[in-house]
Amino acid sequence: MAQPPVPLKDMKLLDVKLGQLPTWLAMRDFTPGGIVGALRRGHDRYYNKYINVKKGGLGGISMVLAGYVVVSYIWSYSHLKHDRHRKYH
Repeated sequence: MAQPPVPLKDMKLLDVKLGQLPTWLAMRDFTPGGIVGALRRGHDRYYNKYINVKKGGLGGISMVLAGYVVVSYIWSYSHLKHDRHRKYH
């Protein structure tokens, strides 16, 4: 037998069709409590997948470090862009 269709509210973002995206976004919880809950679920998922494992490696820690490097570069890009065309002599 076929599986019953999943309600749009319970669908994951990758399963939503492009035409259903505005409706799906309207059903999300954008209150401060909803945003904090989403961040908490994301942190828990990341922690359980990469940090809290039996045989851990450097994968989880290196992703955090790479994210920090990218964010630091974005924050200092305007300063780096300004210094790019300066002559040193």
